Formats: sequence, structure tokens, C-alpha cells
Amino acid sequence: MSAYALQPRTGNAPQPAEGITVIGEALRRVSPESAEFLIEITASAPTAAQALRDNQMKTTQVAQAISSLGVQHPDIQSISINVHSLYAPAMQTLPPFGMLPQIGSAVPADVQFGAYHACNTLRVNIREAARVGEIVDAAARAGANVLGGFSFKVSDEANARRAALESAGKDARAKAELLASATGKQVGDPIAISEEIVACNGSYMALRSAFPLAFGAGAPRVAGELEYYARVSASFRLA
Repeated sequence: MSAYALQPRTGNAPQPAEGITVIGEALRRVSPESAEFLIEITASAPTAAQALRDNQMKTTQVAQAISSLGVQHPDIQSISINVHSLYAPAMQTLPPFGMLPQIGSAVPADVQFGAYHACNTLRVNIREAARVGEIVDAAARAGANVLGGFSFKVSDEANARRAALESAGKDARAKAELLASATGKQVGDPIAISEEIVACNGSYMALRSAFPLAFGAGAPRVAGELEYYARVSASFRLA
């Protein structure tokens, strides 16, 4: 949130100004154009070199499986790869329960202590947002683990944010003029302005509709598209 104070000063103390404070709101809905998600590919082998080779082979198989659905080679980006050994000589002296993996660890069933474990995490960009479901299914069938959810995007997010903020500012000005007119006044220069923008996948406005006391009333009961909600608090002098 950013704020801009325009309070005049006389001497060392600010002078109070007769004014009005209003809240302007606006919602910009945009259909998602692309999407992305993360996958993890793992492989285990007696040696580190073999684990890396097996991991590369599985990665190639996953890439081939989703390439037929429109995912191009530049759309698959490796963001981390690591190899670690699950073998520790000290484990030989531990009681049997000491050999069990820690609670919450993600050790595949085929991994044995004394083996090397290679893990490759990749980001997959989907140029057609409507196909993200079938592409995720294809990657999973080819041996990849899907991490987290999907992230939907638009090509010009800055324009969507700017449009929502501009509309919220106009809404605040219109509200101020309406209230000032009702009291026989006119709106003068702004005294202070603050703004905030919330970008979400439709859930924010749906929650505002379900819980108006917590989020504010007036939210439409629509969810699913990308939404950019802008809120502007503005104070104006009255003339």
C-alpha cells in the first residue's frame, strides 16, 4: 500500500481542513492466458552417476509425454537438481528402528539405504491455460510428481492492475462529489490518498461476498477468472 499526504502547514503545526473521506473500489476481470506448475522427478541407483542418468532418462520421458500436448522444450525449465546419498556408516550400529525414515520424509518406496537419490525440480509453462489439466495428467502418468497447485497468468498483468486502480480512483472521486453535493458543498483538492490492489484467482471476491462483515459488501458472486481488485481511500477538501 502506498500513501500520499498533501496536508498544508502554517508555521510548525498542521492546519485542520474541512474535508470528506471516501473509499473507491474497482474490479478488473481477465481470462487467464497461460499457466505454470512445478513437477519433481526422482530416481535412485547404487551410484551417483547412475542416479543422474536414470533421472535424465525419466525427465526425457516426461518431456516427450507432454510435448504432444503443445508443451515446447523452452517451456520446461529445470530450477534445481540435487543428488544425495542415503547411506551412513553410523546406521549400522543403530537399533532396527533407527533405520526407519523420519516422519514426514519423502523417501520413495524403491529407495534403499546405501543408494544415491537424484531429484530434479522443473517448472512447466502452459501456453494454453485450458489444457493445464490434461498436461498435468500426462506428466503424472509419465512418472513426475506434481508439486503444489497451478498458477494462472495473463500476458499484460501491469495493464490489468493499472486499469483497476484507475477505475477505483474515479469511483472515489465520484462518491466524494455525490456526498459533497448532498451537503451543498463542492469537492476541492485531494488531501490524502492511499491505495491497495489484490490479485487472485477469483477466490477473494467470492469470500467478500460470503463474509461481507469481514471484507465489505457489494462483491459479486462470481469466481474463476483472474481478478484484480483495487481499493482507494481518498480525502478531499470541501469548497
